[in-house]
Amino acid sequence: MTIQSVDYLAIAPPLAVAVLAILVLLLDAFLPARRRALVGLLSTFGLVAAALPLLWLGGDHRRTFCVPATGQLARSCSYVVDDFTVVFQSVVLGGAVVVMLLSLDTLRDSRLPSGEYCFLLLSSVAGALTLAAGRDVVILVVALEVVSLPAFALVGLRRYDGRSSEAALKLFLVSVVSTAVMLFGLSLVYGVTGQVHLSRIAAVLRANPDLPRPVLVVAVTLAIAGFGFKVAAVPFHFWAPDTYEGAPVPVAAYLSVVSKAAGFAGLALLLTRGFPSYADVWAPAMAVLAALTMTLGNLVALRQSNAVRLLAWSSIAQSGYMLVPLGAAGKGAIDSVLPATVAYVLAYAVMNLGAFSVVTLVGRRRPDNLLSDYAGLGRAEPLPAFALAFALACLAGLPPGLLGLFAKVVVFQAPVEQGTGWLAVVMAINVVIGLYYYLAWAARLYARPGSAPDPARTYRVSWSDGLALGISLGAALWFSVLPRLILEALG
Repeated sequence: MTIQSVDYLAIAPPLAVAVLAILVLLLDAFLPARRRALVGLLSTFGLVAAALPLLWLGGDHRRTFCVPATGQLARSCSYVVDDFTVVFQSVVLGGAVVVMLLSLDTLRDSRLPSGEYCFLLLSSVAGALTLAAGRDVVILVVALEVVSLPAFALVGLRRYDGRSSEAALKLFLVSVVSTAVMLFGLSLVYGVTGQVHLSRIAAVLRANPDLPRPVLVVAVTLAIAGFGFKVAAVPFHFWAPDTYEGAPVPVAAYLSVVSKAAGFAGLALLLTRGFPSYADVWAPAMAVLAALTMTLGNLVALRQSNAVRLLAWSSIAQSGYMLVPLGAAGKGAIDSVLPATVAYVLAYAVMNLGAFSVVTLVGRRRPDNLLSDYAGLGRAEPLPAFALAFALACLAGLPPGLLGLFAKVVVFQAPVEQGTGWLAVVMAINVVIGLYYYLAWAARLYARPGSAPDPARTYRVSWSDGLALGISLGAALWFSVLPRLILEALG
């Protein structure tokens, strides 16, 4: 029997969040009702503390939970911390902090149970952190489920709201189906290769070209379909708009940013680290998915009158942009296109958190959250209006939102350089379509409202909402001034 040491610094972020989740649940059981606001504050500060180990892990490559070399197969590890891991864990923790800040007032003003809410959110975050470092299919699947199962419980936590229950049921059913599809595909991979570590799967596929290719093609296709549900790629997207609308707005922000980033991390790892020799199979499939996803998402977003549903369809369209580099990958080009996907996920997280921060604020006073409710926001609340306008400019890829422009240029280069010109053309057309609804919404912010403002519905920005706005806006401005920092973080 081999006893190996555990690198506790490497696993510190997910371990700290998991311990925090248990502590929060226990604390909530013993606190009096009037003190339960402390649970949200503890969760917020705990997430900040969990991010501190990333300062030491940046630029440092660590591995743990490893198996020794056997025969022609090199030593392989289930948990790896590299630049990819640190960037995605930073996105997850940063997004979770903003979501938790946005949730503090929601927990105070609604009947949501604060202890259960924070426990579920932290549990999902722990899964997302683990998924970014996972390098075998068992960890990827288990971590993805740890992300998903608390998420549908969060969506349905408003038991008194029928829409919330319906949204949770849709998300649950989709999650179960997608997991079953993905597990079937990965079981085929294990049956053919006999391996679970991504590096070993790739090595076996390279060394044995005579393996049954039709079986492996089906396996890769099913794995893509399973992750397609998680990232809301067309045609696996149908759960997202109703789920976002039925969930509390901070939970919708979490699903749109943190949960989606975890899904993309798992998809990118599986394809680029596990199946690089089958890029000729999955790259064309990803290209088609990217084209369908961005086109349908943008076209349906044009017809939305609700802010959350518009952001839901916009999020679907943005998923299409994130898939473009993977769709442009060919044999020998995988290492060059992966940073483009990671860069866009990071940029998207910053942009979307900024938009959802303002939508959460408006939704507290105007529960319908219609686009017409934003008319004249620039007069009533200049700073939130500017933050939303800047986030929309970034999402559209227009100056002064240079963060979004940079991200789209980086993604656009991938199909151009790899000879997938038709995908670049489709993306260019969709960027133009997206300009309409982003700019139309931004214009409403500074339009004169149709009636005099109602004093009872004025906005009072709390410290937590203001801090969430400040973090998201500050990050967007910082990366707009120094956009190369995103790619430099990936080496």
